[in-house]
Amino acid sequence: MRAMKILLAHNRYLFSGGERQVFEAELGLLRDNGHEVDVYTEDNLRIAELGNLQTATRTIWSRETYRQVKDKLRTGQHDIVHVHNFFPLISPSIYYAAEAENVPVVQTVHNFRLLCINGLLFRDGVVCEDCVGRMFPWPGIINACYKDSHGGSTAVATMLSIHRAIKTWERMVNTYIALTEFSRQKLIEGGLPEKKIAIKPNFISRDPGPGSGKGNFALFVGRLSSEKGIDTMLAAWSLLGETVPLKIVGDGPLRDQVITTAKSVSTIEHLGHLDNEQVLSLMQDALFLVFPSLLYENFPMTIIEAFATGLPVLASNLGNTATLIQSRQTGLHFKPGDAADLAKKARWLVDNLDALREMRSTVRETYEEKFTRSSNYRILSDIYQNTLVKFKNGT
Repeated sequence: MRAMKILLAHNRYLFSGGERQVFEAELGLLRDNGHEVDVYTEDNLRIAELGNLQTATRTIWSRETYRQVKDKLRTGQHDIVHVHNFFPLISPSIYYAAEAENVPVVQTVHNFRLLCINGLLFRDGVVCEDCVGRMFPWPGIINACYKDSHGGSTAVATMLSIHRAIKTWERMVNTYIALTEFSRQKLIEGGLPEKKIAIKPNFISRDPGPGSGKGNFALFVGRLSSEKGIDTMLAAWSLLGETVPLKIVGDGPLRDQVITTAKSVSTIEHLGHLDNEQVLSLMQDALFLVFPSLLYENFPMTIIEAFATGLPVLASNLGNTATLIQSRQTGLHFKPGDAADLAKKARWLVDNLDALREMRSTVRETYEEKFTRSSNYRILSDIYQNTLVKFKNGT
């Protein structure tokens, strides 16, 4: 691909997470391959300064974004605007600024915000699709799905509905990037144009190399919250007895529950928050990763890191993890929320170490084939090129 000038845009959340990690990784990837990348960012730290009313208004349309991005594009001769997250402060006005300056738009879809007020397709402990495909997502307002706030939920619902009504999602984005085929199908169900949705997975910037699994323990890495299946995992290890130790890395609202359970179940150890290098080292030594989420998820960076270290994954048979993990090839599935089934599958892995070793090789091969920087750059290059061709041809 010829060298291009790209405006990469991202609205940062209060807490750094996978979306920011992907944004920064992609920024480095493009620059390392000779492209000139301009950056436009917003930060949710500004919300306290702006206040609820102004934030709600900006969620629908940010005049500041429109003016600033339009000025950047007018003087910059950009080839493409690539948006990672516009919510809440950048707003969809960035698309209109690009249109005004005749620049095509690519939008990576990191969550289900275009279909769901809370972006998760999850409510009251279970998957929820009540708002998918609705012109006005009223169930999300009734249930205060955005931060348990009726006002906040109304603001998000209004943003989604207005832009559905004026066909922003259909007309103003030239290419959407879904992270998996499962996510692509959900976006189509939600009304996004099928022909505009490409698939590109996430990747990690540095390959840690495969491990050996010599540590003889299972590993969990993530937020300690109910939607991540922590209760299921703790209950499963209470059933497992001395089968296999479990190391838990992370923090969150269920931290005290994890610590209390670890005191009564000797095979559970809570390590708290660790930096990425420490996590990758644990992944290289672990027997398998436990991923008990009750969410559809999207494309968790934890799973890519596990694949890079050759670590098989024992995951909920739900949404994207159901398709990312190939049973008895790159890991095993268990029934979401079913502690007994999780315990049964964990025991099988420990009892079949030869099969687990074969999985390690397959997991690493899968990473090398699909999730490296080089393979990701090839996919992104094709997406950009196809977007430019379609934009030039008016399709």
